[in-house]
Amino acid sequence: MDADDTRMTIDGRQVAAEHTFDVRNPATGEVFARAPDCSREQLDEAMAAAERAQRDWRTDEDTRRKALAACADTLFAHAEEIAPLLTAEQGKPLQAATEELLGTGVWFKYYANLELEPEVIQDDDKAYAEVVRRPMGVVAAITPWNFPVILGSWKVAPALRAGNTVVLKPSPYTPLSTLRVAQLLSEVLPPGVLNVVSGGDDLGRWMTAHPTPRKISFTGSVATGKHVAAAAAPDLKRVTLELGGNDPAIVLDGTDVEQVAAKLFWGAFANSGQVCSAIKRVYAPRGAHDDLVEALAEQARTVRVGDGMDPESKLGPVNNRMQFDKVRELVDDAVASGGSVAAGGGPVDGPGYFFSPTIIAGLSDGARLVDEEQFGPALPVIAYDDVEDAVARANGTHFGLSGSVWANDPEQARAIADRLECGTVWINSHLALAPHQPFGGFKWSGVGVENGPWGLAGFTETQVQYQAR
Repeated sequence: MDADDTRMTIDGRQVAAEHTFDVRNPATGEVFARAPDCSREQLDEAMAAAERAQRDWRTDEDTRRKALAACADTLFAHAEEIAPLLTAEQGKPLQAATEELLGTGVWFKYYANLELEPEVIQDDDKAYAEVVRRPMGVVAAITPWNFPVILGSWKVAPALRAGNTVVLKPSPYTPLSTLRVAQLLSEVLPPGVLNVVSGGDDLGRWMTAHPTPRKISFTGSVATGKHVAAAAAPDLKRVTLELGGNDPAIVLDGTDVEQVAAKLFWGAFANSGQVCSAIKRVYAPRGAHDDLVEALAEQARTVRVGDGMDPESKLGPVNNRMQFDKVRELVDDAVASGGSVAAGGGPVDGPGYFFSPTIIAGLSDGARLVDEEQFGPALPVIAYDDVEDAVARANGTHFGLSGSVWANDPEQARAIADRLECGTVWINSHLALAPHQPFGGFKWSGVGVENGPWGLAGFTETQVQYQAR
């Protein structure tokens, strides 16, 4: 697909826009394509198409399941074709882009096969009653730039499976791969069932305030999530908000540092740290702190950073200039606050938004790099003397997305994991995600969950059917 040959999908048709916007390759910082900038009138057309299509789409569950299976097969067949486009706009290595697209197919396949059975709550001489799930109607979905395609499937696949129709807006930093996926899926889905429009912040505001959707599913920053919730409130739209994280990893005393260092590193630096549930801060027992810092620094110094189209690259650039500047600001502040740079510490010389994988020691809570979500390739390692203090500090934040505990003794780790205030706790692992397990956050990290039967239920209304006897 020519990167300039992008169209939106509205009512099954490929639609251009009067205006377009730039899309930059983060490996060069240069504009390499332009994407359609959806007008308010085109958004109205997409919403109307979704509303029309939903009347029939909701009625035939078997058709929906077969269509989702066809979507999965289409994604599997075209993953290698779309991956270079995803790498060009997002920056991630080509292999990771291919894996994202294949994973998107896995999510569609999972929901195609997931049962949605009524729950019998009474069956006696008086009555038969059951709880059934009914679709909401039209879903407005807004996705971020770090995993634009697969995070779209976390919304689209369960929404369609439940009998809703969707209008989806990808991030303006990474619209192209999602637009291409929509073109392909329009060949296997009825017109209007999945509409994909592209644009900037104005489009997002129009979508959340639009009278047609009954549900908004948003993944992005806490600040924007609050605006989405406020926009949804006057119309009592249902919302699922998957927001930011400042995910702690607590390494317990006696843990084999050399054994866990690589897993910790990739739990923090996968996708160049641009993962909402990645490790954002590590708490290490003081006696093992220096050894762990050095082991992580060795990983950082030796990993290959480069253009995602280079097969030797393991980490790509930060996706956009705004995020790149934020990472640099937080690292500079950490150094000014007394932090010690064990590896990295600044941008990579040359074009693009490359930032050296950075390990910083000597910080504590109160430093911005510890307290804020960096969402990039920089990791503070914080020493602790008492595990009770480490748990309190891990929980002492507005965030509560995920966390992990690392120990030689799994039972000891489980006891600590039980006390972490977050939606997912991993033990001796991090970023182990799958379509069958719910994903969501405590506190400011979100509202509701995605994935699994719980995520599917989030796209439905609960109805009681009661029959007297």
